[in-house]
Amino acid sequence: MGSFGNGPAGDRTGPFGGVAAVDKGVDFANYFCTYAFLYHQKEMLSDRVRMDAYYNAIFENKHHFLGKTVLDVGTGSGILAIWSAQAGARKVYAVEATKMSEHARALVKANNLQDVIEVIEGSMEDVSLPEKVDVIISEWMGYFLLRESMFDSVICARDCWLKPTGVMYPSHARMWMAPVRSGLADQKSNDYEGAMDDWHCFLEDTRNCYGVDMSILTKPFAEEQKKWYLQTSLWNNLHPNQVIGTPATVKEIDCLTATVNDIAELRSNFSSVIKCNTRLCGFSGWFDVHFRGRMEDPAQKEIELTTAPSVDNGTHWGQQVFLLNPAIPVYEGDDVDVSFAMTRSKDNHRLMEVELDGRVKQPSGNLFQPFRKTFFVE
Repeated sequence: MGSFGNGPAGDRTGPFGGVAAVDKGVDFANYFCTYAFLYHQKEMLSDRVRMDAYYNAIFENKHHFLGKTVLDVGTGSGILAIWSAQAGARKVYAVEATKMSEHARALVKANNLQDVIEVIEGSMEDVSLPEKVDVIISEWMGYFLLRESMFDSVICARDCWLKPTGVMYPSHARMWMAPVRSGLADQKSNDYEGAMDDWHCFLEDTRNCYGVDMSILTKPFAEEQKKWYLQTSLWNNLHPNQVIGTPATVKEIDCLTATVNDIAELRSNFSSVIKCNTRLCGFSGWFDVHFRGRMEDPAQKEIELTTAPSVDNGTHWGQQVFLLNPAIPVYEGDDVDVSFAMTRSKDNHRLMEVELDGRVKQPSGNLFQPFRKTFFVE
C-alpha cells in the first residue's frame, strides 16, 4: 500500500545503493501484483487526505509544471500524470510496472491528454527516456513511510533522469514516533495465550486419538505465534488521545539528496515526556511528506501530507503500532528514552524489522522497567 501506482522493481545493485540484487519474478509476485487491480487503486484514490495533498501541491505550484517535462514514477491509474498535464506540463512520462498501465493509457486518452502523456510499461530501473525531466513526481510512501522500499526506484529515477535544476514531488519526508496507550496490547496478549491453549488441546487430542506425541513442536509453534501476535506491528488509526507523550522525529529525508544506503538502515535516539498517568502500551510510528520545491526554486505554496493520529478520519496508511507486553505503568512527567533501529528484512527487502531499546525515567532520576523488543513490519 501507499502509492498511486507501484514502484517499479529491479536489480538494486550498482550505483543506486549497493544493496543485494532482487529477483524480479519473486518481487512481482510478492508486491507488484497487488497494484495491478483496480480495487486497490480505488482504495488509494478514495483517500481524501492523500488526494487533496497531491492535487493542491500541483495546482498551487503550477510554475513547477507549466511548459516542463515530468516523470511520474509508479503512475498506477495515471492520476498524477493527468494532473501534471492539466497544470501545463509540456510532456509527462508515466512509468508503470504492471498491466495497470493499460488502464492508465485508456484514462489518459479519455481525458484527451494522449498527446502530452506517454504511459510506459516497465520497471523504472529498466526504462530509457528520450530526455531529462524537470520534475519527478511519485507517491512512493508505504506503511511507516519506508515499508515497500519504493523510494529506491524514485532515487534511481532521480539519479538517471532529473535535470540538475529539477524538483522532487514530494521534496522532503519525516518519520515520527510517540508512546501510546491501547487496548490492543491486552487483546494481542490474550490472543497469544488463546492460541497456545488451543495448541495444548490439539496435542492432547492427537495423542489420545491417534497415538502420536507432537509436543516436540511446541517450542517452534510458540515462536511462530509469538511473532504473529506479539512481535508484528499493527496497522491502526489511533485517536489523538491515545498518544501519551511528545512525538519525536526519528528520520528526516531530503528526496533530492537521499541515497538507498541512507534509508536501508535507520538508527536514532529519541525521548518523550509522558503527559498523563496511564499505561505505556507501546509506540506508534507515522510520517509526513512536504512539497517545498528546492532551495533555488521553492514552492509558491508549501503543502504537507501527514498521517499523524490527529488527522480527521485518518488515511489509508494509518499508523504502525509497536506493542509492549506487558504494558508499563507511567506517570505524568516521566521521560521515556528510546534507541530506535530499523533495517530491511533479510527475507524480503520490502519489509522491515524494528528494534526498540528503552527505559522510563522518573523526574527524580530513578530508573524502572527497561524494555527491549524486536518487531516485524509486514
